[in-house]
Amino acid sequence: MGEFLNPELLPKETTFFAIWLLGVSLGLTACTATCLPFMGTWILGRGGSQVQALRDTTLFVTGRILAYSLLGAIAGGAGVWLSQALRGGTGNAVIGLSSIVAGLWLLRSGKAHSPCGVARGAGSTPPLMLGFSLSLTPCAPLASLLAVCAAAGSVQLGAVNGVAFGLGAALTPLLILLPMISLLGANLRENRDWITRWIRWGAAVVLVLLGLRRLMLAF
Repeated sequence: MGEFLNPELLPKETTFFAIWLLGVSLGLTACTATCLPFMGTWILGRGGSQVQALRDTTLFVTGRILAYSLLGAIAGGAGVWLSQALRGGTGNAVIGLSSIVAGLWLLRSGKAHSPCGVARGAGSTPPLMLGFSLSLTPCAPLASLLAVCAAAGSVQLGAVNGVAFGLGAALTPLLILLPMISLLGANLRENRDWITRWIRWGAAVVLVLLGLRRLMLAF
């Protein structure tokens, strides 16, 4: 984890392209290592088609862009306060709760009496939540984004900076890895109906444990 930067040390004008590149630096490095255990487990346990995997990946990326836009806007209006809040463990707490919710959804959707329509509709929420919450992980690129937005002193400009950063962070190997994990899961399940439930329950347990670990880090 990098140190949060002092806004006064940054140039007053930072190009959107530079902020986009900052997001790319996150998407191609730390994002994969941080997010793969959560989203990879979700995709494997979900057991959907390739189309479903692409949809969940899109929702995950959308959640990240929304989060960075909101973070940028808050930093633009509140200054360095947000940086201090994330360093205090808020991010880990939100990530932990989101992971636990995703795990519980897998357990619930695996029950025979669960309404299919409800299960499909609610299934869009966990990947969106995971994308949003994992964007709160403290790291050097995020610290730089918040410092730039705080230096700008504008909610609108902060939101735009956040979107530019999020679009850069969206360029991640997860766009390739997650569909591959979905394909691996489909191959494991082929002609093995009995294994579907075990994979789903195993993935649910892993997500809950990952969430509990994050919650312990938050306090």
